[in-house]
Amino acid sequence: MDFTIPEKTQIIVEMMDEFIKKELYPLEKDLGSNDYDALERELDKKRKIVKQMELWAPNHPKEFGGMGLTLMEHALVSEVLGQSSLGHYVFGCQAPDAGNIEILHLHGTHAQKEQYLRPLVDGKIRSCFSMTEVDMPGSNPVMLETTAVKEGDEYVINGHKWYSSSADGAEFAIVMAVTNPENSTYLQASMILVPTDTKGFNLVRNIPVMGHTGGGYFSHGEIIYQNCRVPTENILGGEGQGFVMAQDRLGPGRIHHCMRWIGICNRAFDLMCRRALERTIAPGKKLASKQIVQAWIAECAADIHAARLMVLHAAWMIDNVGASAARKEISMIKYVVANTLQKVLDTAIQVHGGLGMSSDTVLSYFWCHERGARIYDGADEAHKISVAKRILRNYMD
Repeated sequence: MDFTIPEKTQIIVEMMDEFIKKELYPLEKDLGSNDYDALERELDKKRKIVKQMELWAPNHPKEFGGMGLTLMEHALVSEVLGQSSLGHYVFGCQAPDAGNIEILHLHGTHAQKEQYLRPLVDGKIRSCFSMTEVDMPGSNPVMLETTAVKEGDEYVINGHKWYSSSADGAEFAIVMAVTNPENSTYLQASMILVPTDTKGFNLVRNIPVMGHTGGGYFSHGEIIYQNCRVPTENILGGEGQGFVMAQDRLGPGRIHHCMRWIGICNRAFDLMCRRALERTIAPGKKLASKQIVQAWIAECAADIHAARLMVLHAAWMIDNVGASAARKEISMIKYVVANTLQKVLDTAIQVHGGLGMSSDTVLSYFWCHERGARIYDGADEAHKISVAKRILRNYMD
């Protein structure tokens, strides 16, 4: 594995890093505001600048207006963008749109790509991904209660979803629902495109996350599908292919998430070191003089570095041998990086003391909105069990 970063990629990363620090860090204070429409209008101005810089949609297909970076290249980009909660959105590669774009590009028809994919890549519309259900285990995508029954040339969708991130203001949802209950377990569900203005699509609320309800892109929707009718031509891929497409989406998606988390770790680590050096604890003494704080800094530095190398290796494997062959590595980075993120954020808040608990730094926002890293995209425990089973198979006769 070659750790040399190509000159072109390095230039892209440096340009993005400079933009984020100059243009986006000052806007983070508005994340705690309830006027999300105003924040999105301000972010739209930044998006226009990014497009003028030709840094828009780094991981998306060139033929649809993206930069067409490889997974490894985008991993490095995602690390930089992750330093701010606004980074991925402003550069047009935010979840859940990024994953939906991948699905549409791989499995969409020409008509679906023109209607949904092209404006999505261009940032003219937003979307949401509607899979997780209230009463079903989110770590098991084959357990779904939502159904899509074919009636003539329509699917009639009924079900209850939640944590459909960014549903508020989205143009359409990709809904995962059971279409073929008679099939084997992994061939029962399908993905269907549902415009959010369809009768029967009911956005019940934006779910408060640790006290933050959010709005617009910065929200997590609870949705009830009540006799929601869409044309059968809205199916993606084909009936019963939902699970397979979900796996296509989740492999690269975990690389994006994990490198974004590394970016957050880097930001928190930087804030922690600066705070330790400036915080006076006694006349002539700074917090950084305490050996326990020095140990925290050393441990966090090593943990971040180790987690980063694991993610880059997983991305390298996906690029070279495919996501299927890298399933163990993909699962490992999910729980390793999520726990590293939690440790680094917790330590940074501890070093900041009362300031870290306040909204005067970005740390509290990161803590509230990224604790879910150990839950979404499969809980840590589910991934650990999967990894252990794969390892133990090698020891069986």
